[in-house]
Amino acid sequence: MRVDLHCHSTASDGTDTPAELVRNAAAAGLDVVALTDHDTTRGHAEAVAALPQGLTLVTGAELSCRIDGVSMHMLAYLFDPEEPALLAERELVRDDRVPRARGMVARLNELGVPLTWEQVARIAGEGSVGRPHVATALVELGVVPTVSDAFTEDWLADGGRAHVAKHETDPFEAIRLVKGAGGVTVFAHPGASKRGRTVPESAIAELAAAGLDGIEVDHMDHDADTRARLRGLAADLGLLVTGSSDYHGSRKTCVLGEYTTDPEVYGEITRRATGAFPVPGTGGA
Repeated sequence: MRVDLHCHSTASDGTDTPAELVRNAAAAGLDVVALTDHDTTRGHAEAVAALPQGLTLVTGAELSCRIDGVSMHMLAYLFDPEEPALLAERELVRDDRVPRARGMVARLNELGVPLTWEQVARIAGEGSVGRPHVATALVELGVVPTVSDAFTEDWLADGGRAHVAKHETDPFEAIRLVKGAGGVTVFAHPGASKRGRTVPESAIAELAAAGLDGIEVDHMDHDADTRARLRGLAADLGLLVTGSSDYHGSRKTCVLGEYTTDPEVYGEITRRATGAFPVPGTGGA
């Protein structure tokens, strides 16, 4: 069984529609794929409707969080998307995305970059606008060669010249809200130091004590030493270990199934969840 528990669609900052994502996941030989768009579940219905036979969909989201001034992402799986408290928090984060993106455009203009809001909005389409859309616009303008090159201190990285902060959830509150909605929480790419400051292990231990279920260890932004260190930390803290592609379509170089989650860990995630259940494909549309 091949299980990829972290993928994005055009509902946030991926380039595949939810329907294309599940079809591409099946073509890549996956048995299970999770749709975890940023702070939204808007793509779930389309993904379910298109789900090919033989592929199971795990519904989820990647929640924007911040702890002690450090941004972090919390993968939430199989929660009730209509649970009022978690829904309200997701909407609060999502509603802050447009003014934040407009603020980044303004800062880039001040730096001499002839970027327009209309260009960013076109790239985002119906998705939840975010830094990857601004980064794609910078690539279009020839300011940087790749999306990854936009996530530096010169441009959009945390603390960078054009960075603008947004509302982000306290991760302890995120754990409480997701648990209250029957879901399971996994700290996404906790050792991705090239994205900026990372959360210290002492804080991860505190999150584990507060109910964090797991950490994403096998990820393209973790080198071999980081994966080994995080695997040991997970063992010490009793956390589940996941692996995922963090697929964004053509916006990033990662491919579906590049890293996967052990089927036994996937089984444990489904056993812990009470808010929703994995959806088996019946042929799709």
